[in-house]
Amino acid sequence: MNRLDFSQPGNRVLGNILRQHASQIPEQRFLVTEDEAITYREAYERACRLAAGLQGLGLARDDRVCIFMESCPDFVVLSLACNLIGAQWIPVNTDYRGAWLQQTLADSAAKVLVTDRDHLAHIEALETRPPARLILREDDDEHTSLAELAERDAGAFEPAAIDRGEVASVMWTSGTTGRSKGVMQSHNAWVRSAISAAEMGEVQAGDVFYNCMPLYNSAAWVSSVYPALVSGVTVAMDPAFSASHFWERTRRFGATHVFTLGAMHMFLWSAPETPEDADNPVRSANMVPMPNEIHRPFCKRFGIKGIHQGFGQSEIMLLTRRYDDGECEFVPNALGEPAPDLEVALLDDSNQPVPVGEVGEFCVKPKGEFILFNGYFNNPEATEEAFTGGWYHTGDLGKQDADGNYFFVDRKKDVIRYKGRSVSSVAIESVARNHPAVKDVAAYGVTSDELASEHEIMLAVVRKPESHCSEEELARFINRNAPYFFVPRYIEFVDALPMTPTQKVRKVALRQRGVTPATWDARAAGFQVER
Repeated sequence: MNRLDFSQPGNRVLGNILRQHASQIPEQRFLVTEDEAITYREAYERACRLAAGLQGLGLARDDRVCIFMESCPDFVVLSLACNLIGAQWIPVNTDYRGAWLQQTLADSAAKVLVTDRDHLAHIEALETRPPARLILREDDDEHTSLAELAERDAGAFEPAAIDRGEVASVMWTSGTTGRSKGVMQSHNAWVRSAISAAEMGEVQAGDVFYNCMPLYNSAAWVSSVYPALVSGVTVAMDPAFSASHFWERTRRFGATHVFTLGAMHMFLWSAPETPEDADNPVRSANMVPMPNEIHRPFCKRFGIKGIHQGFGQSEIMLLTRRYDDGECEFVPNALGEPAPDLEVALLDDSNQPVPVGEVGEFCVKPKGEFILFNGYFNNPEATEEAFTGGWYHTGDLGKQDADGNYFFVDRKKDVIRYKGRSVSSVAIESVARNHPAVKDVAAYGVTSDELASEHEIMLAVVRKPESHCSEEELARFINRNAPYFFVPRYIEFVDALPMTPTQKVRKVALRQRGVTPATWDARAAGFQVER
């Protein structure tokens, strides 16, 4: 463990943190997988070599590198290499396909695109190949590999002088209001959230964070990679979550800190109990959202001291947090305390505070510099719209009780919370409407079997006259033309959609109607989504 003095602005720059650890705790393990272990010294030297290689390709300050590959140590080291020269890394969801992938790569305007052999075919299948220089993670006769890129002399590389407020990365949102937006995150925004996670987890020497979240998701970095980095401890990595092997993997790595999102921990809870459930090294967990009724039983069953909660979004990665000392009782569903560096208010559409108990939009003002995101990439209109009346408007609705507790209510825009993701109903509908048999469609969420706060995706579809499209055909069409998680579990063909007098779909009526005997259930039908 090697905590730095984070009151110094220079210590709130990601590359500087790695460099200091490489000097002060060179043999401390930083990145660990089943097959390799990389020390802080090795990570820094490899990042410097990659940074020199990127410069050799012409990459410079404020240029961008897209990363479209599985979660692995190379992903982390590459991101830090970008930051060492003042470039920005952009993780691209590895579930993206076709037009969705092509649009994301085009919008990123990157000079370099790094992928792996498993995902190369999806890039080669695009109608228009991105102009970025393609680098392959593995050795390959046709493409430059990461190993070849890292053949430069690390000793000859000089890191750029970076300010904590400079953009470190661009994280694409899930497109909850339609088209995705690129959230520009500063070094300080990342470090701020990582320090908070480390504080909540009371990180000690010898601790190990375990990450099985995809690295295109900001939660993986906030909950595991960067808290380990700012603390000078280890992060162990698996490329994906497995409910059946989760606790076994924590034992394998000696993990003391874990993070799960959405239904992940519900799958762990639903698994058959065994005498070995509490036989794991985990001391601190961040599981969001954890239902109040199983919070303490979960801790007892799996031998965890405390399960912390956090509430935020890509634009503001820490809005509230709820520290769990293992003994205190929480108000059910309360979000915890606002971050101390934020002013938080619940405002109406006129930017006025709402009374206690009434629903308003979570709005925030930072009390310092570089607390929030730096704006939306190449989208000044969206940035201006988000910052109105001196407040950043989150789009999340909430309320507050007389004791000051905050509660989340819903997204202001229509969104479906699905397996830890916020999935845009507008985006799903736009894909479904491209099917030649679809006249009109509405996407909405129905309550998940696993977790009440999560939803399964349902489509109500109006077919064109004399068309004979089946539910499975439509589901397969969506699967081919969008991320796999856009594929609905439920589809129902209807004669017409319920409409308001202003000719907008009354989704509240559809949600209330829910699943009917006429609804096709992909799970019951044995439909297999292709990833």
